Amino acid sequence: MNLTITELREKLLKKEISSKEIVTYYLERIKKLNPKLNAYITVCEEEALKKAKELDDDFNKLKENKLAGVPVSVKDIYSTKDILTTAASHILNGYKPVYNATVIDRVLKEEVILIGKTNLDQFCHGSGTVTSYYGPARNPWDIERLPGGSSGGSASALAADLCTATLGTETAGSIRLPASWCGIVGLKPTYGRVSRYGVLAMGSSLDCPGPLTKSVEDSAYMLDIIAGYDSNDFTSSKTKTNEYFKNLSTKNLKDMKVALPKEYLELELEEGVRKNFLKGIDALKKMGVKIEEVNILDPKYGIAVYTITCRSEVSSNLARYDGTRYGLEGSKSSNVKELFESTRGEGFGEEPKRRVMTGTFSLSAGYADEYFKKSEQVRQLIKEDLDNILKKYDAIVGPTTPSIALKDKDADNPLFGEIADVLAEGSSEAGLPGISIPSGLSENMPTGIQFVGRYFDEQTILNLAYGLEKELGRLILDTDNI
Repeated sequence: MNLTITELREKLLKKEISSKEIVTYYLERIKKLNPKLNAYITVCEEEALKKAKELDDDFNKLKENKLAGVPVSVKDIYSTKDILTTAASHILNGYKPVYNATVIDRVLKEEVILIGKTNLDQFCHGSGTVTSYYGPARNPWDIERLPGGSSGGSASALAADLCTATLGTETAGSIRLPASWCGIVGLKPTYGRVSRYGVLAMGSSLDCPGPLTKSVEDSAYMLDIIAGYDSNDFTSSKTKTNEYFKNLSTKNLKDMKVALPKEYLELELEEGVRKNFLKGIDALKKMGVKIEEVNILDPKYGIAVYTITCRSEVSSNLARYDGTRYGLEGSKSSNVKELFESTRGEGFGEEPKRRVMTGTFSLSAGYADEYFKKSEQVRQLIKEDLDNILKKYDAIVGPTTPSIALKDKDADNPLFGEIADVLAEGSSEAGLPGISIPSGLSENMPTGIQFVGRYFDEQTILNLAYGLEKELGRLILDTDNI
């Protein structure tokens, strides 16, 4: 139970266990626990068993490919050829893409076993996985609580050991928040470090695919595979990637200076979140990392920018679902107007409609300068502020989110997500990389600590997280109590 990618690979290569045994183990756990957690939308049982047999029959293939024999789930926002891809929305009922997202092709090239597609907030609109057409996902630490979002199904599945690793996406906290609330590691790469091609778009200037894993080692391992330029994505960067896994090290931590924004500590942090964060800061200091307090722009500006910029991009991106290309499965209407009205009316949930309306208003004639343009100007100020800090420091440290996992009633506030993601939004808006690792437990629920780094310097934050993880340890859930 709870083996990491590297631990699982070691056992496979020593022939202590077979791919079929691994897949069977996970499929049995999914059948047992998914009815309670609702972490998966689609389980690829037949395909996973077929792939496992293929790998067991060809040891060279198992040995030569980095993810061979490893069951990985992916958030149901990635296009997967001939496999249902819904974005957790009724509007995409029955939609099976004719191509794979670039990230999916890259993990398949390494002979990964795709075990299923995970639940999410509809079109990633939310921070609790409560807006899903397929029903909310649950937090395996306490099924009365939210797993976070929008990658909540991925985080729930991983924390409950229903896969070895998983892929999510982040627009502004959607990897780091669920990682914190579910007690796992979540890595949001630099914008453009990982291709967005084939990822159903939410906010095109913000979306970042990234891994959720059981350890920092596994995050580096996955980033090695999915990072890099993609000619199909004009926003992907040609900046050279690093050998992240190979270069994981704690040797240079004593030479590092890390900034701690005072404004983070001035927020209304839950008592256990604050206590565990300060414990993490003490551990970093004992490791020789120099921690200095700094001032940043008030995080509330990140909330305001996200509310306008993201919703404006949402209104543009969802315009393609007009009933002529993606209709509700089984729709009998041939009248374009009727199909348009029924598809968008019935197919979109309350949250996508709310975001489309807000975004359309922000972009409309007479208001675009007042709202969208001003939002982008403030976004630039946030970017410059963080850039100036990172000229003097190797990274920025903070709690991942102000609270432990919340309950369903807390998600009734339309700005619930922005408030929960307040500590991640600024860095996402600036396009910076960030990683969250567990910092401990509060009320028997996980808390998180995060590092934010310079552009395309994922290695530094991985090394900091790797060193701190060694001090604080991993959180492993006893799933017998779910």
